[in-house]
Amino acid sequence: MPETKEITTGAKALLKELKRQGVKRFFGYPGGVLLGLYDELYGEQDLLHILVRHEQGGCHAAEGYARVAGRPGLVLATSGPGATNLVTGIADAYMDSTPIVCLTGQVPTFGIGSDFFQEADITGITYPIVKHSYLIKEPKKLATAVANAFHIAGSGRPGPVLIDMPKDVLNGEYEVDANNRVDDNFKADIRGYKPRTKGNPRQISNAAKKILEARRPVIYAGGGVINSGASKLLQELGESCNIPVTTTLQGKGAMPHKHPLFLGMLGMHGTAYANFSIYNCDLLIAVGVRFDDRVTGKIAEFAPDADVIHIDIDPAEVGKNRKMRSEIDIPIVGDARLVLEELIAKIEEQKPDTEEWLNKVQEWKDEYPLDYDPIAEELISPQHVLKSIAKLGGDKVVYSTDVGQHQMWSAQYAEINGPRKWLTSGGAGTMGFGLPAAMGAAAALKDSEGSDNDRSDEVAVNISGDGSFQMCEQELGTLKAYDLKVITCIFNNQNLGMVRQWQDLFYDKHYSHVDLKHGSPDFVKLADAYGLKGYKPQTRAELEEVMAKAFEDPEATVIDVPMAYEMNVWPIVPPGASNMDMMGIDSCTLTSKQREQ
Repeated sequence: MPETKEITTGAKALLKELKRQGVKRFFGYPGGVLLGLYDELYGEQDLLHILVRHEQGGCHAAEGYARVAGRPGLVLATSGPGATNLVTGIADAYMDSTPIVCLTGQVPTFGIGSDFFQEADITGITYPIVKHSYLIKEPKKLATAVANAFHIAGSGRPGPVLIDMPKDVLNGEYEVDANNRVDDNFKADIRGYKPRTKGNPRQISNAAKKILEARRPVIYAGGGVINSGASKLLQELGESCNIPVTTTLQGKGAMPHKHPLFLGMLGMHGTAYANFSIYNCDLLIAVGVRFDDRVTGKIAEFAPDADVIHIDIDPAEVGKNRKMRSEIDIPIVGDARLVLEELIAKIEEQKPDTEEWLNKVQEWKDEYPLDYDPIAEELISPQHVLKSIAKLGGDKVVYSTDVGQHQMWSAQYAEINGPRKWLTSGGAGTMGFGLPAAMGAAAALKDSEGSDNDRSDEVAVNISGDGSFQMCEQELGTLKAYDLKVITCIFNNQNLGMVRQWQDLFYDKHYSHVDLKHGSPDFVKLADAYGLKGYKPQTRAELEEVMAKAFEDPEATVIDVPMAYEMNVWPIVPPGASNMDMMGIDSCTLTSKQREQ
């Protein structure tokens, strides 16, 4: 009896490989060149396609899913404008090292380059902002490209990977054989892609020795700690050696918020005591960070007298912004989790003598605590909202934020005591990120139900501003359609708050084009238009009441919180200044040169 040949199409092979990759929910928007693929999705039981209201929202949702789930998120868009609408989200994922796989439709291969209807060179457009991209020209190569894309996106330094799929590739048939079959024995083998994960043993030994000799050490942790699953090890290193820990914006959650060794966030809107500690330390242990300008301020005065141990998976980041001194500093290229495991083992039972240093750090904490802006004394303040969320949700909250003042207040005050509970746009600073990212988080929480890491009892809370929220507010419709619970709290000060604050402080109060008093929607009515509950509390008591209702409601909720027009985020480091030149704390207005005198 002759052997039956297995015939499949690019679209069928694609869906089969997505299932093999463990994809459960993904985000997309159909279009002409994708109709063959969407026909295959018709009646599909194992893959839940979530129809977003805008492709950018779908990309941010994939980011939110990835950050909560700890594996690549997936977004699908059609050719031309559908694909180009992903660009902002792809850039955001690239800047923040978020693993996503972006599938885009493309005109038929014979039409590429001839300006077919809805053609765009999306691989060329996104070349600088992806880890890798594919333009598939044969149906039999699509499934392997998908398998490789998931591997590339999630390994090494995570990031976005794009696969461009022409219409005839998706619809084209081919015979499955040993050369193009992707099965459970498949192992990605990509020429030139071999990320280094284990740190140099000699450098790790040198780092351990330097830590034990230090008297004023500080651990400076970033998003790389979260990505590598190294949060517990970071905490262990801090506790075993009595070293205070500060985090970047993306590192929030790597150290419990209420831990006595935690200094909060550092940098432009960081705590005074974090910035003081960095400036005065003699050893800086940087883990999974890139020495971003919003963190360092004037780089020459960032930990000016400290030796530096820099641990990072990406060799391009080591010494890129803060130059490493070969005779003093210690670069270690490798996965943060693996490096910290070996580093802790090298230190064993020994501890550096940091008692005097910790006492000094505590003095700074006591003298310069974060405080409310005086303008908010009689009003609902950002701090009241965040404290209410913490009171009702505790450690069962996943926070998402948009970009602006509300983001910085959240970074300062949101009580996050574990990893993968904090979603924000750091490197790109993308307004509109918060709502769709929270939507992706809600999908990931649902998908975790019944797993070893069941988090289905957690709630996604989006902290937004009245400017940022209007960038992707249409995704309220997606929340309603797919029963995804997100509580959105809009910090409504009727202006573009962070821009206004800079104009207030650095541009002689020239409030140029930041007013949102006229033309903004009634957010309560907007929620109602999408079939959701909306509230607008006027007092702190009303805030507590509606927040409780929002946590009890099984559906998404919008809470529009009126706030003072001219409220600012304090402290703030002026652009180009040292982190010691903080504004907003009287004792911090001395320049670093005056302090040295």
